Amino acid sequence: MRVLDTRSSKPEELASILNTPLLQANPEVETAVKSILADVCERGDTAVLEYVRKFDWPDADSLIVSDSEIEAACSQVSDDLRGAIRCAAENIRRYHEKQHKTSWFDIEQNGCLLGQLVQPLDRVAVLAPAFQAPLPSSLLMAAIPAKIAGVKEIFVSTPPRRDGTIHPAMAVAAREAGVNKVYRVGGAHGVAAFAYGTESIPKVDKIVGPGGIYVTMAKRLVFGTVGIDMLAGPSEIVVIADETANPVYVASDLLSQAEHDSDARAILLTPSRKLAEWVNDEVERQLTQLSRQETARASLSAHGAIIITSDLDEAIELANKIAPEHLSVSIAEPVSILGSIKKAGAILLGEYSTEPIGDYVAGPNHILPTSGTARFSSPLSVDDFLKKSSVIMYSRQAIQKDGPHAVILAETEGLDAHAKAVRARLEH
Repeated sequence: MRVLDTRSSKPEELASILNTPLLQANPEVETAVKSILADVCERGDTAVLEYVRKFDWPDADSLIVSDSEIEAACSQVSDDLRGAIRCAAENIRRYHEKQHKTSWFDIEQNGCLLGQLVQPLDRVAVLAPAFQAPLPSSLLMAAIPAKIAGVKEIFVSTPPRRDGTIHPAMAVAAREAGVNKVYRVGGAHGVAAFAYGTESIPKVDKIVGPGGIYVTMAKRLVFGTVGIDMLAGPSEIVVIADETANPVYVASDLLSQAEHDSDARAILLTPSRKLAEWVNDEVERQLTQLSRQETARASLSAHGAIIITSDLDEAIELANKIAPEHLSVSIAEPVSILGSIKKAGAILLGEYSTEPIGDYVAGPNHILPTSGTARFSSPLSVDDFLKKSSVIMYSRQAIQKDGPHAVILAETEGLDAHAKAVRARLEH
């Protein structure tokens, strides 16, 4: 990995690592996705089945995974994996139940009632991609908060295998999360189907969950027709560590993100030159043991770095500038700096809070803001599946008090009809 020092490295070299890459425009991908969206919107199931045959299942003839197919897939899962999925689901459920919001109403002495009506969305689609392997954890992270919010219909979109079946782990996760129906479709065509609706696939209110560049582009283009959770970029981790940190643990956390893909980012910020050298050696040692060594090495070469800072405060300052998806804090007193961390998707405190624990079983959501968007956005939560309506009920006494002020504001803005609507109540 590159080893840089804030006191001696060239500013442009530091900037290339610290400046968060924004979601870049990709005209070629955008053109291809626009074509897919238009095709699915016009031809419905016929178009979707053609894309499924092209990308996943050559003999595709059905988009809906039947209950009997789900049952058969579940029966193939080992007790150990079933137990792991159940453990994750229970922890995710327990954590997210604390986020639930309720409606509230206040009645003032003049008879004015003000409040907020909180209601769940009706229909949600959960994207559960397979990539090189199934992602049952992402299905749980998206579907369980929706269930807690009270969403009436939760649908899962996951690409089939070459024989048309879905991965057994996905079937178990879908059952555990209590989803209503599973569809064997993924990619941009899956996003299009749930955004516009087809003969077999219902139009939903919101589409959530991760995906590759084509899925992310599709989500961006259908936003407004449906809601989306976020536009996710490559995975990333920043580790803040001092001389007390275990270099084996730090190196393993950096590699846990680097192995995702070659665009992932893994950065260590430390005031300890000695730790920096140890971690650098340990990363190289552990790299040789990884099945995804080539991907991890490409990631670290392009986007990884060890940055030696003047002190711990500078490390915290740089972490806030990056606003990473995952921020791991491995220092002598990790809780002591929690108040100084302002911008991060997930904050992992202490040497035992390794990033994969947060990804799988701790309970907090692992669908997190990336590419610096933790500056202004948050992890997926129950709130993402709720809509809020303002409630206003004025009495005669209340409008007599506030109405004249509303008239003045309306007239200032040149909206005569607004002013007249209020005056009609005041005069009668």
